Amino acid sequence: MSKKKKKYYTVWKGHKTGVFETWDDCKAQISNFEGAQYKSFLTFEAAKKALKGNYKDYIGKNKSLKSELTEVQLKKIGQPNYNSISVDAASSGNPGKMEYRGVDTKTKEQLFIQGPFEEGTNNIGEFLAIVHGLALLKKNNSDRIIYTDSKTAISWVKNKKCNTKLKRSEKNKPVFDLVDRAIYWLKNNTYNTVIVKWETKAWGEIPADFGRK
Repeated sequence: MSKKKKKYYTVWKGHKTGVFETWDDCKAQISNFEGAQYKSFLTFEAAKKALKGNYKDYIGKNKSLKSELTEVQLKKIGQPNYNSISVDAASSGNPGKMEYRGVDTKTKEQLFIQGPFEEGTNNIGEFLAIVHGLALLKKNNSDRIIYTDSKTAISWVKNKKCNTKLKRSEKNKPVFDLVDRAIYWLKNNTYNTVIVKWETKAWGEIPADFGRK
């Protein structure tokens, strides 16, 4: 088994700023901090250099992605609609510690973040992120769309059902409490927000990606 590469985390805006050597240390600086700005790097030198620069020059830039699509396909897909928010989830294990968030697609400003929860799955996190985004946009009477890279979560939202195989337990009760609230919201609210699949093959990782790949 190959050894996992070490990462360094630059925090431009958070409870404390700087370069942190573990995700847990980075997470402590950005959790519950509105508009947190951060990104992972493969070397300390790169992270330190980024700290002296501008967040927007680093975040959201796609990795050197050799698209599997042809130029015709790329042209047909076009560019993302920046009048939108993007949502994503991350799970350390499946099930495992899970969290989700939403960001402004263009500026990458974090709009909301929940977790980490002791036990959840990536699909549950993606589902909760979409519903959280729907509720936020409705509350603000916004015409923005929502981007997600999860077809599964889109179908769950459409069917107003979280079709997870994860069994309920005391350990994951906080997650299922949110799931129940999300389903209740979907069944008792109408919305005009369009939910769109993020075209990863054309645009790279979704802006809300947690950057742990």
